[in-house]
Amino acid sequence: MRTGRPKAALVLSEEEREVLRGYTRRHSTAQMVAMRARIVLACASGQSNSAVGLDLGVHPNVVGKWRRRFVHDRVAGLFDEPRPGAPRKISDRRVEEIVTLTLESKPKGATHWSTRDMARHVGISRMSVSRIWKAFGLKPHRSETFKLSKDPLLVEKVRDIVGLYLNPPDKAVVLCIDEKGQIQALDRTQPLLPMRPGQIERRTHDYVRHGTSTLFAALDIATGKVIGRCQRRQRSVEFRKFLNTVDAEIPRNLDVHVVLDNYGTHKSPSIRAWRKKHPRFHFHFTPTSGSWINQVERWFAELTRRQLQRGVHRSTIALENAIRLHIEANNKSPRPFVWLKSADQILDSIRRFCMHTLDAHKPKLLK
Repeated sequence: MRTGRPKAALVLSEEEREVLRGYTRRHSTAQMVAMRARIVLACASGQSNSAVGLDLGVHPNVVGKWRRRFVHDRVAGLFDEPRPGAPRKISDRRVEEIVTLTLESKPKGATHWSTRDMARHVGISRMSVSRIWKAFGLKPHRSETFKLSKDPLLVEKVRDIVGLYLNPPDKAVVLCIDEKGQIQALDRTQPLLPMRPGQIERRTHDYVRHGTSTLFAALDIATGKVIGRCQRRQRSVEFRKFLNTVDAEIPRNLDVHVVLDNYGTHKSPSIRAWRKKHPRFHFHFTPTSGSWINQVERWFAELTRRQLQRGVHRSTIALENAIRLHIEANNKSPRPFVWLKSADQILDSIRRFCMHTLDAHKPKLLK
């Protein structure tokens, strides 16, 4: 009985098998490469080209092609060879000119270059400018903010707080505490148009203010649960009341380590007196301008995104009820944030940023 043309033996090493399995599982792998890897793995199990094609939904000739390519070139044979394409029309010198102009100059009457401005200036197409910027990772239209802490105890405070996150003490709870002040109860001037198929929710750009409230919150870094209370003012009196609430909710047999910022209400005489009466509370202050190290700030961002940003509140009572509902929902299925970086990694990143900033401004400093 005829069985077709003889096929070359396809035997995989363990290393090749793991590489091919990785191609089939990895989301970043191109789909055509993942399919070729599946074909080779199926062929290596002893199936015929027809059986593999039927199983994977491809023509047997396609199976035979990639079987032969793999036998001849192994894993490298699964990738297409680079194609020549059209010759380049923009020289390296012109590319260098565009990159230099983008980095070291500004157009007249603007703070940064656009693709159209640059295209008119150098005499090439807008899409060519866009491709060059993409190749060199240039994004003149984007800008970010930063602020380096000038705290003389920056290193010590970072090591102290990160140490609490990565290696919390025994028989203790670590809380991140802060206030989110001046939360506005906002109502839109006209009714919302709700979302429907093919149309997103729409609302007016203007609003009516109905007062403000302040949220005092304590995030348990181990469980993700939040203790929160809304107050109409943001003074030491309200902060002390919130500390009493926290003290009542934490079991008496546990020490309490509190991470908080340097806001004046946290260091007032009344708070210092309160701490003397509650020796199980240990305060760990963040560096000046270093609120990013306080995990409750991340929770505040979630509160804003999920409840406040698109909420409609016709009174401060409605606003505070919405915040309480969000806290209750959070505490029913809490998820703690995972702190990944060590203190050394954070300080190395700050050092590199400082050196980069100094290098960028060195010519100006030498003038």
